[in-house]
Amino acid sequence: MAEARPARRAPRPLFGIGRRGGPGGVPDALRIPLLRSHRIAVIGLSGGAGKTTTTLALGAVLARERADRVVAVDASPDSGALGRRVRRQSDATVRDLVAALPRLRTYMDIRAFTSQTPSGLEVVAHDPDPADLRTFDERDYRQVVDLLSGQYPIVVTDSGTGMPPAFLRTVLELSDQLVVAATPGADGMSGAGLVFDRLTALGHEEKARQAVTVVSAGRSPSGRPVRMDEAVAHFQQRCRAVVTVPYDPRLARGDEVDPASMRGRTRAAYYELAALVAGNFPRG
Repeated sequence: MAEARPARRAPRPLFGIGRRGGPGGVPDALRIPLLRSHRIAVIGLSGGAGKTTTTLALGAVLARERADRVVAVDASPDSGALGRRVRRQSDATVRDLVAALPRLRTYMDIRAFTSQTPSGLEVVAHDPDPADLRTFDERDYRQVVDLLSGQYPIVVTDSGTGMPPAFLRTVLELSDQLVVAATPGADGMSGAGLVFDRLTALGHEEKARQAVTVVSAGRSPSGRPVRMDEAVAHFQQRCRAVVTVPYDPRLARGDEVDPASMRGRTRAAYYELAALVAGNFPRG
């Protein structure tokens, strides 16, 4: 396991708030204080819906604009992409974190297992060596989230595709708020629609109603941007709000997700998402 590099920023109070810069007119909702750790799950049933990009972008904006520690954890049962989208400071994976749980007590203990992005977002990766046969299941996830919630005011989960039912139920149970990742077009709307159907079937109707759907644009075979109107109208009937993210070639290439390097409209969309999420933080 590689030793973590020193954090790039000065230590911050656990539940403080503050602005670190961003586009003009940053919504006040982004500065709503938290009285306890808040858990956000980014979900979607199909690959290519933008779960990982949404997780990283949302976490990056929250980390950049608040003084809170923010961590994103890859909850893929086998192997996920979260760690491949950041510059790694630690080779550790979430499985290593689980193995070390008995001796982890402080933030600095956990920091050896995370990589920090330029925005300040920390990431717990899960891209193990194929020879690593250790499992990562819902029991492990529960322990990891409980540990992280003691040191990070905001915990964002990138939920994996093909997550077993018991694992998905645990993610939903432990989440305070949901973000549903979707793409425009018939397949994308059908896949995200199944997410809402499953939430209802599992007894999470209220979380579904309070969810925010993020519709990430792609390119049509002709190279033209895909229209988003139909997807927006479709999802507005099923959740609290819908955010559309325009096509951005840097994100499409799988580059590092940094709000500072995004196109203006893309950055504005993720700030809108972060403000909507923060606006649903508990008050009092």
